[in-house]
Amino acid sequence: MATYEDFAIDQGADIALELELVDTDGSVKDLTGHSVNAKLKRNYNSDASETLDFTSVIADPPTGGIVVISLSNIQTDSLSSRGRYVYDVELSYVDENGVTMIERILEGKIKVNPSVTR
Repeated sequence: MATYEDFAIDQGADIALELELVDTDGSVKDLTGHSVNAKLKRNYNSDASETLDFTSVIADPPTGGIVVISLSNIQTDSLSSRGRYVYDVELSYVDENGVTMIERILEGKIKVNPSVTR
């Protein structure tokens, strides 16, 4: 089950979030062979044209359990400062049977703080 976290970002600013992942036993999650994907939408029913993709990477070394998601200032500048957005972050990997497994690790809402200087 994903962790739920709401936060605010500044319109027109670069943002980066570092996620430190741990397994259920508290040990650092080994992300070797995993990939990460994160998206931001106005609402859950928004179509692809209304979706922003975070730049999503697994930090080196993958055994450190660190995922970084980010948006550029150009991306955040394109967001409306009215209302909230929804987002989620998913890990995926291929298991020993060749089946792609997807795990949602984080989800929530994002409030955009408006920018005066544009």
